Amino acid sequence: MSDETELETETIDETLAEELLSVSRTAVGDELRSITYFTEDEVEQIYLRSDLEQTADLVGFADHERLGFRSQSAYRNTQLGEYQATVRMFENGYLSRVIRGPHGVWVTTDDMSMDRFKELTTATKSVLDDHVDTVSTDGDD
Repeated sequence: MSDETELETETIDETLAEELLSVSRTAVGDELRSITYFTEDEVEQIYLRSDLEQTADLVGFADHERLGFRSQSAYRNTQLGEYQATVRMFENGYLSRVIRGPHGVWVTTDDMSMDRFKELTTATKSVLDDHVDTVSTDGDD
């Protein structure tokens, strides 16, 4: 795909990065802008569409999105059901965050339907769940 910039991964397992890219491209298509993986301690952008500049403050975004590790408990036992994802709207696109266990991903997109956000969420949750055991957490050696 000529409009993609796949970035070298240093922190994230290569298989996990490839699976996140694959499910995101399938669910989102050409509207995909970027994919960033994060844990409590790490952040790594694994995809950036080639027409976008690498100017995003990933650490700043990660600090904000990491609040999701703690805030999910606020939604437990509500009539809304289990927390699935967070979607944020911006002037030039959308950010969708999914957290599963000790890791998460945020995907930025152009405008798209809510059904496609749901597809993206379902696929991303599945990949993160499949790789939850590969995440090192504090105290792991």
